[in-house]
Amino acid sequence: MIHKAQEQRRSLEPQLKGGNDTVRLVHFLEEAQAYGAGRLFAISIIPPGGSIGYHTHTGDFEIYYILKGTAKVVDNGVEDILYPGDSMTCREGDSHSIENNGECDLEYVAIILYTEGKGE
Repeated sequence: MIHKAQEQRRSLEPQLKGGNDTVRLVHFLEEAQAYGAGRLFAISIIPPGGSIGYHTHTGDFEIYYILKGTAKVVDNGVEDILYPGDSMTCREGDSHSIENNGECDLEYVAIILYTEGKGE
């Protein structure tokens, strides 16, 4: 199945999980097309100063892969900086947040997969 760029759904998420500004998402795969594997398959774009608030994953886990910009992340209370090529996994039961602390848009692949048996 081919998903042309102009056909991919775009969405806006203001103050996502209590964060700042509006996160833009480009959904390269829809949940209904993922055979029960997960619920988010997107490029996430956060403007400078924007963020996704600190939250806990229950029943799923999330992977970030940084494409462009710099991200200040908090992973279970531990703060770090991620650069293009870096990745982060937030496992089920863990908590995290992400903030664009750079001067250009932060762009990253965001994938949320269900834990074992969740999608069945």
